[in-house]
Amino acid sequence: MATVVPIAYQNTSASVPDWLNKGDNAWQMISATLVGMQSVPGLVILYGSIVKKKWAVNSAFMALYAFAAVLICWVTWAYKMSFGDKLLPFWGKAGPALGQKFLIRQARLPATTQYYDSGAVETAVIAPFYPMASMVYFQFVFAAICLILIAGSLLGRMNIRAWMLFVPLWLTFSYTVGAFSLWGGGFLFHWGVMDYSGGYVIHLSSGIAGFTAAYWVGPRMKKDRERFPPNNVLLMLAGAGLLWMGWAGFNGGDPYTANIDSSIAVLNTNICAATSLLVWTCLDVIFFKKPSVIGAVQGMITGLVCITPGAGLVQGWAAIVMGILSGSIPWYTMMVVHKRWKLLQKIDDTLGVFHTHAVAGLLGGTLTGIFAEPTLCALFLPVTNSRGAVYGGSGGVQVLKQLAGACFIIGWNVVMTSIICVVISLVIPLRMPEEELLIGDDAVHGEEAYALWGDGEKYDSSKHGWYSDETTTPPKPPSGVTQIV
Repeated sequence: MATVVPIAYQNTSASVPDWLNKGDNAWQMISATLVGMQSVPGLVILYGSIVKKKWAVNSAFMALYAFAAVLICWVTWAYKMSFGDKLLPFWGKAGPALGQKFLIRQARLPATTQYYDSGAVETAVIAPFYPMASMVYFQFVFAAICLILIAGSLLGRMNIRAWMLFVPLWLTFSYTVGAFSLWGGGFLFHWGVMDYSGGYVIHLSSGIAGFTAAYWVGPRMKKDRERFPPNNVLLMLAGAGLLWMGWAGFNGGDPYTANIDSSIAVLNTNICAATSLLVWTCLDVIFFKKPSVIGAVQGMITGLVCITPGAGLVQGWAAIVMGILSGSIPWYTMMVVHKRWKLLQKIDDTLGVFHTHAVAGLLGGTLTGIFAEPTLCALFLPVTNSRGAVYGGSGGVQVLKQLAGACFIIGWNVVMTSIICVVISLVIPLRMPEEELLIGDDAVHGEEAYALWGDGEKYDSSKHGWYSDETTTPPKPPSGVTQIV
């Protein structure tokens, strides 16, 4: 992604002005919808299915709430903080993004690229020929999924009221900083750090923030940590499938136009994801003697995350290499390093978001600095002359830039997430009370995921006869009643 500069467009009676590229606009709205479906229903289904049965409703609702809350915050103030006028080198000025008389009409091709002087570095303005409304919505779904990914670290014990406060605060003081710094014309963007579609802005930040928040919230109940089986593996796969297919919009929409770059990004995304899934599965078979379905999903996710910062910047062969590494390195950190490092064991990261997103995101950003192809870099950002290390020239410097950019994202998220959690804890406990932790969904929401009797009510002997949901054999009937077999 790159800096977007809105230009005022005078109202006209024509709903389809001459400059509007209807194809690009359609692709952008489709891409945004695909990314939105990754969250709702994708991660809603995945979270609700991969957790223990008593946490299905709470886990799904955390994702659903975040999606809605982020949208209102985004159009009210956060979009401009991410893509508006500069307030600080890493932050934009807050403001509403509701007035649709502002439309984006800029050229992307090098021959006609317009330039925006930020006062520091002359940088290409990259934006397509379509309304600002399309861009606001497209960027919203990225912000929303970032918060939902953080929830994956906190499932099964975070106070839902604390989560309701956490979402707008973290969006405002953490996400907008990363988005502006790397995509909105901030200092990392001008310096040439490449993050094609969110390996740093979305995945590294969510992995680090989730891990940090998990430290402050505290762990699940001991018996939940020891045994936390998914309540529906097949439904989990449905959610994972929506996540995978939706990534076509996640990476394919980031050139802001339906061009060569978007096609390459979609193909590379699927190549890397498939390779990573197969590598992870093979490692499970080699070391654990059985292929794990959950493991395959983890490998799929790490492949999708790893390719994201370089999806439209690398060749197909590099996508395969990145898939091999994303299927093995996060596997090693999760299956080996995690079990030997006391810090990782102490912090209860419910779904291992640190490994699947922080480790894979950092890996992808670094590999982008190694494999980014110069011609594709020119399509993405014409004036930086960026190139991967394997192509010689200044490629070695690019790797250092990628690592420095990652350090900023990591540091900011550790500090800001910690401050947010401490502030919230002064108002409301971050962790559920013990009685809610023991019962789960019914105590927190007054609802349960699955109907076990008749119309879904709890077992009641006055309604459901003599059988107990705790037994498999019928008790003796009351005196005077004849039991018919």
